[in-house]
Amino acid sequence: MQSKVRSIQRREVQSAVLPSLASLPPILQRIYAARAVSDMTEVTHELSGLQDFRALAGMEKAVDRLVLALSRQERILIVGDFDADGATSSAVAVRALRAMGALQVDYLVPNRFTYGYGLSPEIVQVAATRHPQLLVTVDNGISSHAGISEANRLGMDVIVTDHHVAPSVLPDACAIVNPNQPGDLFPSKSLAGVGVIFYVMIALRARLREQGWFTDKEPSLSDCLDLVALGTVADVVPLDRNNRILVRQGLKRIQAGRACWGIKALLTVAGRVPAEVEAGDLGFALGPRLNAAGRLEDMSIGIACLLSDSWEEALSYAQQLDDLNRERRHIEADMSQTAFDAVDQLVMGGRLPAGLCLYEPEWHQGVIGLVASRVKEMHHRPVIAFALADESGEWLKGSARSIPGFHIRDALARLATQYAWLEKFGGHAMAAGLSLRTADLPAFSSAFATDVEQMLGPQGISPVWDSDGALAHHELTLPTAELLQSAGPFGQGFPEPLFDGVFEVLDQRLVGQRHLKLRLLPEDSNYPIDAIAFNIDDTEWPNARCRRVQAVYRLAVQSYQGRRSVQLVVEQLVVIAESSNLRIL
Repeated sequence: MQSKVRSIQRREVQSAVLPSLASLPPILQRIYAARAVSDMTEVTHELSGLQDFRALAGMEKAVDRLVLALSRQERILIVGDFDADGATSSAVAVRALRAMGALQVDYLVPNRFTYGYGLSPEIVQVAATRHPQLLVTVDNGISSHAGISEANRLGMDVIVTDHHVAPSVLPDACAIVNPNQPGDLFPSKSLAGVGVIFYVMIALRARLREQGWFTDKEPSLSDCLDLVALGTVADVVPLDRNNRILVRQGLKRIQAGRACWGIKALLTVAGRVPAEVEAGDLGFALGPRLNAAGRLEDMSIGIACLLSDSWEEALSYAQQLDDLNRERRHIEADMSQTAFDAVDQLVMGGRLPAGLCLYEPEWHQGVIGLVASRVKEMHHRPVIAFALADESGEWLKGSARSIPGFHIRDALARLATQYAWLEKFGGHAMAAGLSLRTADLPAFSSAFATDVEQMLGPQGISPVWDSDGALAHHELTLPTAELLQSAGPFGQGFPEPLFDGVFEVLDQRLVGQRHLKLRLLPEDSNYPIDAIAFNIDDTEWPNARCRRVQAVYRLAVQSYQGRRSVQLVVEQLVVIAESSNLRIL
């Protein structure tokens, strides 16, 4: 739960019921209208509703080259990225190509500490030792000019599949598939890297079908949707309609017990029951375990887990990932506390900058993105955390996280045109990475803060909860919670329903280390409800003098020993003095 108190802003809802949504329960009409849903087709999740792969620029060239590789049985090497999107993208590419008859397909993922991000000339040299005729990048490559030139020099063709914002000049690959490249007309610009490679595999299968390639039963690419869902949610891309279809279909496979062994094993070590998995579990339980490999060691462990063909092998890899995630948590906790202390010093010293740059020489390069995210959540402003890039101390690696309304990659592009600081940068709206000389950090920090302030102003960085309003006491029920659960998937760009209300506190106690278990009584009701607030400030709670609270909460389904019940998951809890008047924006 956030320790910083935020104001509450009610989402705007159209006063008139849209005719196409009139058949829905009133609460769903309200939730969807607040998310600009105007037609039932926007909230149905059938695969037939996916955008056509033919709208992606470069697809014909990519498929042409893949068909040639399959017909010649060339050696194909998938070059991935060291995060969950890169891992799932690699697994989708390998699984799908093998299912379509590729006999020599393997993967390579750069170690972030040795080679850095993307298809660099150095990683191309490593790839060349495996003698592939074709390299296929997943979740990277759109800015890899030097690496692709090196691959061309060594006689290797390169197909780039990526989703990051493209530079003005594209690399010299034999094909590029990226919805965010200039001139691309594909309507869904929010595909994750795993979504892009999934589309390429759909197009490849369609071509092979036309050519009579499949003499037996053709492969079912829906078998990859569990991986697509995981990578899409973990990469925190906006869940537009197309991505919601991909995620919902993947979740259905997981819930039905049809996920790959690797995802089943990750669910087991995370203590999740497949039948009850929702999008949030992919982002907060599975994603971090996969990412831990790339942050601390080598993402090859995560890809191997997702490609495992037996339960025993998958579980062994999943347990390794779980151990790495525990280690990551300890490192992150120490680094985050250092960051919080540094920001508190800035607050005490005067006005907090609109955009924050934080750096400690001892920080772990693989964890700075999480630190940036924690500080961003606490203080609601764009944050860049830096760590040393190497032992020389001359260069820094930065990981940026942003807030709605501030496109962080575009901000770095603006700064790059004005100043000569940035060696390399890339990313998308909410997250980005960059390289910077250590000596340039003070000047860059000042320029970054100024840019944020000019773009957002004081109002843009004011911390606010966007609430869907209050729930009546008769709506605080298990059927309502289940109805909301079924209305997703929710995530970035299509936020999970969040409500606010005033409650009488009947009981409060600590559970676990820092979680507050509550029994609350809604106003105008005689029926109390259970609630829990995670990671509370234990110097403030439990509060024996507290009688009434204002809560910002999610309505959730809790399951214990086969029994399902409704529970409020509290995001903010504010004590109400008897004489106070609440003000909601």
